[in-house]
Amino acid sequence: MQHVATEPRGEELSLAERAYRAIRDRLVMLEIRPGAPINEDQLAQSLGVGRTPVREALKRLQYERLITTYPRRGTFATDVNITDLAHISEVRQELEPLAAAQAARRATATDRATLTALRRELESVDSRRRDADELMRLDLQVHRAIYAATHNPYLEDTLVRYDNLATRIWCLFVERMSDMAGHVEEHGPLIEAIIAGDPDKAAQLARDHVEGFERAIREAI
Repeated sequence: MQHVATEPRGEELSLAERAYRAIRDRLVMLEIRPGAPINEDQLAQSLGVGRTPVREALKRLQYERLITTYPRRGTFATDVNITDLAHISEVRQELEPLAAAQAARRATATDRATLTALRRELESVDSRRRDADELMRLDLQVHRAIYAATHNPYLEDTLVRYDNLATRIWCLFVERMSDMAGHVEEHGPLIEAIIAGDPDKAAQLARDHVEGFERAIREAI
């Protein structure tokens, strides 16, 4: 599986954290399909870890609504329900602009370097003719880098969760999306506003991006 860059952290990741991030991104990208059974042994084997880290990871993923457990039936990837889109967008429309503004105020030199590198990747989207899977991974990278630049772990964790749920909906309808590259490229001006330290512009661009995402999904249904 191609790795999705996750929330930057300096320390060495524990086995449970590594398992959590790997399984999470498989669920988010629908590599584990909605409704599919979750097999602890298979996951442990594919990740090269024991069952204990996998079990710890699955507890977190259940809390994040990415998996669900039924008594006597087992554990499954949650279904992607389009009716959740309005609820998810309602939260993101409030918190994404806040995160963008705080990132513009608080981004460190390291954050700006990460965002600058992602900005360069965005510029190459058309020339490389990336496929949908790559575009979505790049979208996740950009969002997670912005959340990390807020230096508010509570805001970061909340938005990662909601962006993950939104991405699952996006993956479900991606083949019907008319201008996916354009949606991802919208991050360019947003990154520039954050690097320039312009919180008002960053907030407005983030709000427009979330509204555009919901509109694009509804048009694709």
